[in-house]
Amino acid sequence: MLPLHQGGTRTEAPVHLPMPRTVGVLRGPCAAVAVRSMTGHDGRMPDQDEVDRIVAAWGRQRDDLDFAPLQVLSRVDRLARHLDRARRAAFDASGMEPWEFDVLSALRRAGDPFELSPKTLLQQTLVSSGTMTNRVDRLTARGLVARRTDPKDGRGILVSLTDAGRTAVDSAIADLLQAERDILTVVSGGEQDQLAGLLRRVILGLGD
Repeated sequence: MLPLHQGGTRTEAPVHLPMPRTVGVLRGPCAAVAVRSMTGHDGRMPDQDEVDRIVAAWGRQRDDLDFAPLQVLSRVDRLARHLDRARRAAFDASGMEPWEFDVLSALRRAGDPFELSPKTLLQQTLVSSGTMTNRVDRLTARGLVARRTDPKDGRGILVSLTDAGRTAVDSAIADLLQAERDILTVVSGGEQDQLAGLLRRVILGLGD
């Protein structure tokens, strides 16, 4: 979730660390789901998760294999699913589709005057030219972006945020950050930094 804050989700329709002794108050769109998933009936954090059970079961069946990668990447995969639900809830609260956030956030991050060429938008959102044209058309119809002729290239155009678009994406990013903050409540700030560094190393190793 693109690095997460540099492009949002990339679909239109659509890391396990030692836990602290206390769990903070959840307030965002995913709060109820997060509480149910993190605690048992007695309100305490379980000692094991589903990945532990899956790895143990595989180990009993194939004790000749090393299942260490599953311990990490299966949790990444399951977390991605939780994140997708939380992000959709956050975007719903802002009345925005994930693909709309992709485009609007790219423009917002560009800084004043919050405009980019369609080519740059393509590079940042990783969609086809036809898809981008359709998205810009729909956002224009909603009054969230506007087109103007590129003064440096009379044949080109620039896509810019309107005031309504800036208000919408600012609200959406605030809701998104709260949803993501809720997911990370069970790890400290230092642990989050450590986790981010480890994941960055893995991603860089993949050439991303």
